Amino acid sequence: MRCFRTVDVKIGVLALQGDVSEHVEAFGIALKRTGHTSFSVFPVKRAEEIAQCNALAIPGGESTTISRLIEKNNIYDTLRTFPGGIFATCAGMVLMARHVDDPRVHTLDLIDITVDRNAFGRQRESFEADLVMDGIDGGPFHSVFIRAPVATGAGNGVHVLARTEQGIVAMEEGKHMAFAFHPELGGDTRLHERFLKKNGI
Repeated sequence: MRCFRTVDVKIGVLALQGDVSEHVEAFGIALKRTGHTSFSVFPVKRAEEIAQCNALAIPGGESTTISRLIEKNNIYDTLRTFPGGIFATCAGMVLMARHVDDPRVHTLDLIDITVDRNAFGRQRESFEADLVMDGIDGGPFHSVFIRAPVATGAGNGVHVLARTEQGIVAMEEGKHMAFAFHPELGGDTRLHERFLKKNGI
């Protein structure tokens, strides 16, 4: 008989731009699949909302715009010092980097990677691929790339989960995970579940 956890879990999705509702839905499914019955996944914009969370997601969107809105909402330091894990996709991965090829992006410097913002070209060059993920069971992960970035370099503390010919597209460091693609699309929550486990959730 399966044992269900009853500890309250709160996961915030940074709601400044991007596919916020898809992240809320994906984490809700992942929490249910990992046995949680008492949880909340909700959009956050303010420092006091972020402080309530066990973990955060930073969605895709336009990284320069999200960076500007982080500064406008006075939450840069709140994100930079957030004690929980951050699950970042596409533009979120750009923001998590130590170095990025665009001075307009004020990165959070939470994962030791160097990022090329538009490595795969414009919107029309968006594509899908099945990627083998290091440490992820169950076969390749179907990945949706939309104006995707790529990591061209990573520090020794970064665990690379997947690469393409262009570079690193999935990685983790400490409690954090970041992806060039959109794992919140398609219903496969294996990466979300790995993130929850890494964060003791």
